[in-house]
Amino acid sequence: MASKNTRANDVVELQTLLRSAGIRSTAARVEVLRQLRKATSPLSHAELATELSPLGFDKATVFRNLSDLTDAGLIVRTELGDHVWRFELRDGDHADAAAHPHFLCTACGQVTCVADAPWASRLKNSGVEVGSVTEILLKGHCNLCQ
Repeated sequence: MASKNTRANDVVELQTLLRSAGIRSTAARVEVLRQLRKATSPLSHAELATELSPLGFDKATVFRNLSDLTDAGLIVRTELGDHVWRFELRDGDHADAAAHPHFLCTACGQVTCVADAPWASRLKNSGVEVGSVTEILLKGHCNLCQ
């Protein structure tokens, strides 16, 4: 029973978030936000469409809603050098794509948010030395692909 209450609370919270951003609360938008909220790394359109298709949402619907949510400022879209747009929820810790660095495994394509990297904030704030840093991307091989 607790999981039903948690889901209902999530839906109400996301509906309020959508309305406060000035856009309609629809089932598709709520589900896209729910998927991004529970993700541990940025997700591609294809990954989201795969997750949401059993709920009756097709690829075009997912794409339109990703665009709407990005335009409304609720999610962040980033491209990590592999020509795939990935999306993540905008929040206090992920205010924009430059808020935290990402690690991209060049072998399997797995993307990981790199939390609390002490050098990242120093690099972002060193505008005099290197210019304006808009994104930090690390590439290499993940632990599984080494």
